[in-house]
Amino acid sequence: MHAPRTPDEPARLSRRSFTAATGGALVALGAGQALAGATAHAAEAPSNSGAKAVAATPYTDAFLAQYDKIKDPANGYFSPDGIPYHSIETLMVEAPDHGHQTTSEAFSFWIWLEAAYGRVTGDWGPFNGAWETAERSIIPSHADQASSGSYQPGSPATYAPEHPEVSAYPSQLDPDVPVGQDPIATELAATYGTMDVYGMHWLMDLDNTYGYGNTPGTGGQNGPGPGASYINTYQRGSQESVWETIPQPTTDLFEFGGPNGYLDLFVGDASYARQWKYTNAPDADARAVQAAYWALTWARAQGNESQVTESVARAAKMGDYLRYAMFDKYFKQIGDCDSPTGCPAGSGRSSQHYLLSWYYAWGGSTGDGGGWAWRIGDGASHQGYQNPFAAWALSTVPELIPESPSAQGDWARSLTRQLEFLRWLQSTEGALAGGCTNSWGGAYGVPPAGTPTFYGMPYDWQPVYHDPPSNNWFGFQVWGMERVAQYYHATGNADAEAILTKWVAWASAETTVGADGSYRFPATLRWTGAPDTWNAANPGDNAGLHVDVEDYGDDVGVGAALAMTLVYYAAGAEDADAAALAKALLDAMAAHADDKGVAVPETRRDYDRFDDEVYVPAGWSGTSPYGDPIEPGVTFVGLRPWYRDDPDWEKVQTYLDGGAAPVFTYHRFWAQAALALALAAYGELLGGETPGGPGDDTEPPTVPGGLRVTGTTRSSVALAWNASTDDTRVTAYDVYRDGTPVGSTSTTSFTDSGLAAETTYSYAVAARDAAGNASQPSAAVEATTEAGTGTGAVRVEYRNNDQNATDNQIKPGLRIVNTGGGALSLSTLTVRYWFSGESGSANYGTHCDYAQLGSANITHRVVAAGGGTPGATHYLEVGFTAGAGSLAAGASTGDIQMRLNKTDWSAFDESDDYSRTASGTYTDAPRVVAYVAGQPVWGTEP
Repeated sequence: MHAPRTPDEPARLSRRSFTAATGGALVALGAGQALAGATAHAAEAPSNSGAKAVAATPYTDAFLAQYDKIKDPANGYFSPDGIPYHSIETLMVEAPDHGHQTTSEAFSFWIWLEAAYGRVTGDWGPFNGAWETAERSIIPSHADQASSGSYQPGSPATYAPEHPEVSAYPSQLDPDVPVGQDPIATELAATYGTMDVYGMHWLMDLDNTYGYGNTPGTGGQNGPGPGASYINTYQRGSQESVWETIPQPTTDLFEFGGPNGYLDLFVGDASYARQWKYTNAPDADARAVQAAYWALTWARAQGNESQVTESVARAAKMGDYLRYAMFDKYFKQIGDCDSPTGCPAGSGRSSQHYLLSWYYAWGGSTGDGGGWAWRIGDGASHQGYQNPFAAWALSTVPELIPESPSAQGDWARSLTRQLEFLRWLQSTEGALAGGCTNSWGGAYGVPPAGTPTFYGMPYDWQPVYHDPPSNNWFGFQVWGMERVAQYYHATGNADAEAILTKWVAWASAETTVGADGSYRFPATLRWTGAPDTWNAANPGDNAGLHVDVEDYGDDVGVGAALAMTLVYYAAGAEDADAAALAKALLDAMAAHADDKGVAVPETRRDYDRFDDEVYVPAGWSGTSPYGDPIEPGVTFVGLRPWYRDDPDWEKVQTYLDGGAAPVFTYHRFWAQAALALALAAYGELLGGETPGGPGDDTEPPTVPGGLRVTGTTRSSVALAWNASTDDTRVTAYDVYRDGTPVGSTSTTSFTDSGLAAETTYSYAVAARDAAGNASQPSAAVEATTEAGTGTGAVRVEYRNNDQNATDNQIKPGLRIVNTGGGALSLSTLTVRYWFSGESGSANYGTHCDYAQLGSANITHRVVAAGGGTPGATHYLEVGFTAGAGSLAAGASTGDIQMRLNKTDWSAFDESDDYSRTASGTYTDAPRVVAYVAGQPVWGTEP
C-alpha cells in the first residue's frame, strides 16, 4: 500500500475584496491552449452530462472537459468491467506494479469525481453507480470471505513478528505471544447480521495479467484468462520495496506457486491451509466517506438528497468497519509496548489508538482444514493517512454516523486524536513529520533511548516502509492537508486553522509558478531531529524538528492536491495569497493538456531495477500460472515476463543496456481525477460560480417574509417564517440575533437557545443559495425571554470523587441537567469549579477520566481567577466540543469525572475551596457556576 513515488503570515482581505481578487478568467495560456475543450464545452452540452445545475464559469467548464476525457471509452481509463485502471499506460511500476491494476485509492477518487459531477450537473446516477461497482468488485462479497463466521473476537490472530529485511522471511508464527481481544466484532455482527467485513481490498489485477483468476464473487481461482482478480504484493517488512515483492493471489488454493501456494514465502508454520486474506488501505476508505459527505451536501442543496441516500448509507457502513484501523495490530495495549511477551494483551478499548493506521486486514480458511478466520489492525500511523474531515463527518452528520452503538463516540475521539497527532508532528518550518508506531520494528521492540512519544507510542520519521522513506514524498503532505483544509472550511475549527496556516506558509514559499507557465513544488523531503514528546495540556514547539526540500517536481496529481488544499484554505480563511497561488497552479498545469487529460513527462531512473533479483528463500521453488519459475535468483521482470511484450518495453531495455533513462507521460486515474476535482472546487468556491438552471443569474434569493415568534422560554426563542419565493434556489436560511449570525437551517423555523432570562432580542432572517449568495435580511421582530427562577437554563450537580482534602489531586464529578424549555447546544455551555492553588507549581494538568458523552467531547483547563479571593484563586473550566451535540430539555449530560493536579504534584489543601463539598453523591451545587454563551445561568460566583 505504498504511495506512488514519484514566510510571512498570509494576507487577509475582507470578503468583498477577497471575492474580487479571486474572480476573473483563466490566464491566457490555460484558456487559450489547455482548456480549449472547456470553451467547446460551454458552447455545446456535454454528451453525457445534460443540463448543468450551476452556471458556466471557466473552471467549472474545465472540470467538465476533464471529466469527459476521463469517461471517454476511447481513452482507456476503465476496464471492460467498468472499473478504473490505476493508469491508462500498462508499463507502470510504483505502488501497483502494473498500470492495469487498480487500487482502493482509485476507487475513492472515482467516487469523489462522480460526487463533483453530481454537484455540477444534478445527475447522481454516476455517483451511485461508482458505489454499486465498488460493492460488487473491490469490497469482497460473502462468497469471497465465506468462513468469516468462524472468527473468534477473543482470539483475533496468531502473532508473527515483522522483520526489517526481506531475507528474514518467512516469519515464524508464535502462539506464545499474548494477543488482545477484538472489542468491536460482536457489535458489528449484531448491527449488520454478519461476520463479513465491509471494506475495500487495496489491490486488484483488472485484466488478470498475472493469471491468478480469483475473480470476485467466486472465492476461487480459474487460471489464466479474462476477469478481474484480487491480488497482493507487499508482505515482507519495512525494507521491501515494490521491486522486491512477489505477487500472490489473495485466495490461495495452492494451485500456483509451490506446494503451499505462496504462503510459506511469508509466514512460517507447522502446516498450511488454503485460505483467503484481504488488506484495507484506510486512507482510501476514509476518502470515500469524505466524498459521500460532499455528495450528501450538494444533493441536499439541489433538493436531490433522496437520490444519494443508499450510497451515503454504504459510506456510513464502511466507516463503521474502518474503525479496525484504530487498533494495534494484535490488539495489545497502546503505549510503552516494547516487548512481544511483556506488552499486555489489550482488553476493552486499551488497544485503541484512535488514529488511522496504515492498514487493517482480515482472512480465513476456504473450508478445508476446518473453519477459522482472523483479523488484525496496525500500530503504525502515518501523518499522510489521517482524515479528520471523515472523522468529523462520521461523528456529527446524522446520515453518516454508523449504526453500531459505539461508532459515533469512537470517531469523535478519533477526530480529537488526529488533530493532536498532526499538531505533534508539525515541524518548525510547517511540514508534517512521519508518524508513530505501537510496535517498534514491527516486533514490539525497544526504540532508541530518547525517542519522543505520542500517547506512549514512539516517533518514527519513516513509519511503515523504508525504500524509499515513507514520509519523503511531498504527496503525503498535500493528501493529508487537503483533508484538514476541507475540515477547516466546513467547521472553522481553530486547531485545524493553526496547523494549516503554518503549513500553507511553508508550502507556498517552496512553490513557484513562472510567468512562462512553468511551475514546481516540493517532490522529495529530508527530515532531521524529532518532535517533543506529546503533552496535550502543554504541547511543545518542536524546535528541534526540521524539514528540507531535497528536490522539486511538477507531478499533476500532487499539484492538484496542493491546489485543492489552497482552495479550501483560502475560502475558509479568506486568504487572497493562497487563492492566487491555487489559480496560478491550476492554470499552469492546464497548459499540459492532451487528448487524454493533463500529464507531464517524467524520467524513470528507478526502472534499472527491472533486473534486480527478488529474494526467494534457498530451497524454495514454484511456478506462476503461466509456468514461469519462482526460485532463488529470479528477477523482478523474471516474475513478470509479460512486461517484455509491452509496447513501451523497448525504452526500458535500452536503459538496461546502458542507454538513457526512459521518459514516460503517464495518465494515472487518481491524478486526472484530482485535477478535475481541484478545478471544480476552484469554480465552486473561488471562481464566481452561481447556481444554474432556467432563468438563473447572479442575483441573490428573495427576502423571506412573515418572520414571527412562535414561542419563548426563559432561555430560548422559537422563530418561524415563510419560504423565499424562489425556494428552489435556496439551500439555507441564516438567522441573525441583534445583527449577529447565530445559526442556519434548511427549514423555515429555528430555535435560539442559551439566552438570558427577561431579555429582549431582535431577530432577522436571510435566504442563501448554494453559491453563497444571500438575500437582504428580513424585517426584524423582537422577542423577550420569560422571567428566570434563579436557576437559569441548567442545573449543575456535583459530587466529590476524592474525600481526602489534602491529596495531590482534585477530583470533582459533574452532571448538568437542561432545565430550559428547548434543546441546548452543549458547545455554548461552560462550567467553573473554584479552588485554591496554594503554594507549589503555578501550572496544572487537567484530565477527563470518564464522560458519558465521551471524554474526547469534554474540554478542560485551569484559569487563574484573579482578585485573590481565599478558596477561589483558580477555577477549573469544563466545556464541550461540537461533537457533544445538544442536550434535550430535561436531559442530563450524565457523569463527567474530572481530575486536576499541579505539574509538580504538590498537595492541595481543599478544606477552604469555594466549590468543594464533602458529599460523595450528586447534589445541587450552587457554588459551581454554569455559563451559556458566556452568561451565568446557574450558581453564584465567589
